[in-house]
Amino acid sequence: MTDRDIALFDVALQRRRRARAAAAAEADRFIARDVAESLFMRLSGIERAFERVLILGGGLVPMALPPGRLAPDGLCITADTGVEALAGAAGPPGPRLVLDDGALPMAAGSLDLLVSALRLHAVNDLPGVLAQIRAALRPDGLFLAALFGGDTLAELRESLLLAEIEVTGGAGARVSPFAQLQDCAALLQRAGFALPVADREEINVTYESPLSLIADLRAMGETSALADRPARGLSRRILARVFEQYAERHPAPGGRIAARFEILYLHGWAPHASQARPARRGSGEVSLGTALEAIRKAREGGDG
Repeated sequence: MTDRDIALFDVALQRRRRARAAAAAEADRFIARDVAESLFMRLSGIERAFERVLILGGGLVPMALPPGRLAPDGLCITADTGVEALAGAAGPPGPRLVLDDGALPMAAGSLDLLVSALRLHAVNDLPGVLAQIRAALRPDGLFLAALFGGDTLAELRESLLLAEIEVTGGAGARVSPFAQLQDCAALLQRAGFALPVADREEINVTYESPLSLIADLRAMGETSALADRPARGLSRRILARVFEQYAERHPAPGGRIAARFEILYLHGWAPHASQARPARRGSGEVSLGTALEAIRKAREGGDG
């Protein structure tokens, strides 16, 4: 069985939807702006200049590097899935590269920094891509990523499922699945990153209706591109019930609806001898028993 046989996402459809999103110049991609700002702040806390940088997904996410993070003679490449997305890229000056997220054409040890902005949730082989990224980094090179996590669009997923089952007696997957935080943390370790960190932020948004939410997803190029998507579209009857289910189960003030976007942030380094390492097990100077006894005595003293 090949990767094509088990592909979760339709890569060609993803590319078309990102191209369509890029053409909507008036779209307010506020979630992409929030994510870009968070990535910017995280890089701001790292006092280092990088010589060779690759930004994945920089076409639809206005990613910028903090001052001083690109070396004076450094090179920053902005990459996305099509020329349409790259045409409006607001990232640092430098080459623009069209590539498939699942196959990075980077030589081993060629990058000091790789930033992925809202792309890795939509790749067919996340463990394989993380391994490619790890290989592309020089020793002590940094990987930083933002991707949608498991709670993203949970309200829409539930409303679609319930409405379709109610009307037709069955339902297909119409919202893409998203990875869980603990799974991403484990994948960082599996890929060989040193000092891996995975954390999350939640963006809570209200919309006038599910149609407004779907319009925002289209503007981000994030409508579902599942390879095994239902061939049957949603009838007016199903859509009407979706809207009713959503309003009943996930209301927001002012007659609006609520939607969650969970953003997972992954952070890891290519191993290097200079990096801090956890202490060898059993190397502590104070035993666990001694420490627990000290805590017990302190509590007893406090009770007195």
